[in-house]
Amino acid sequence: MAHKLSVQAPRSVVMIRPHHFSPNPATAHDNAFQAQDSARTAEAIAKAAYDEVSCAVDQLAAAGITVHLFEDETRDTPDSVFPNNWFSTHAGGHVALYPMFSPSRRRERRGDVIEMLKHRYRVQDVIDYSGLEQDSVYLEGTGAMVLDHIERVAYAARSNRTNEVALERFCTHFNFEPVVFDAADRDGRPIYHTNVLMCIGTDFCMVGLSAISRLERRAEIAERFKTTGRDVIDLTPDQITEFAGNAIELDGRDGRVLALSSRALAALDDGQRARLQRHVALLPLDVPTIELAGGSVRCMLAGIHLAPRGAIHATSAAAATPAPTVALAPA
Repeated sequence: MAHKLSVQAPRSVVMIRPHHFSPNPATAHDNAFQAQDSARTAEAIAKAAYDEVSCAVDQLAAAGITVHLFEDETRDTPDSVFPNNWFSTHAGGHVALYPMFSPSRRRERRGDVIEMLKHRYRVQDVIDYSGLEQDSVYLEGTGAMVLDHIERVAYAARSNRTNEVALERFCTHFNFEPVVFDAADRDGRPIYHTNVLMCIGTDFCMVGLSAISRLERRAEIAERFKTTGRDVIDLTPDQITEFAGNAIELDGRDGRVLALSSRALAALDDGQRARLQRHVALLPLDVPTIELAGGSVRCMLAGIHLAPRGAIHATSAAAATPAPTVALAPA
């Protein structure tokens, strides 16, 4: 019998495979999760990132998840491997484009990705917030917001990349309730993206409650999760640093899976892993080079919450065309 689908767990994702990956110096000042690797050349780092994305695509496809894979062959978009920041998709055929804090990241928006979504999925409208960049108002997609698609709540930590005016506008358009809070890492620095401290699944959530600065707000958010009936797994500051919160629930061939990095999985204790496995199969992806840029698996996967137009057929992208490679699980 087929397993029950969840609005929280997409069956398809968009990924970008970088050909010239490097940690972005233009974003390092407010992203404390970034790191340098002086032991490898720039070419070696770029090759490793390319290979990590390729392996991740294969693992996701093997689990029954459709991956729409686009190539990024320019040197102008070092963070392009994180497409969830510049667009999101929503049930009912809605797509949003977001205003990005760093000018270096604004070049990541791609018309060919949106055209693919229109061609293969039922897209009714595209709401473009990117013009807010001219007013220094930013909201970096599902990095800035962690969305509870079931309860219709948008959780957002204030930062340079999360503006409350833009958040209110998004929530009005897409029928979410905004829940805003301040959050800091173990060294007291503001956390740049909400999705490094929080992951919401269908029947569970992982959240670094101690990172939420105000005790009253922390208690309110913990209570909100509890009232949904979810299993609330509290993450420590050290686990947040290891990207344990930067995960995403997906719908695979045999049920729901939790895609997270190998580093994130290693940071969880046995009890936390056992609790997660009551709800999802764990799918660790080895992406240590990508994580140098300050993001992990959740940032790499832009979930598609749209109805497909029909059977999605695998295609092969020629170098001269913008068409994506679509990786499908074996039948």
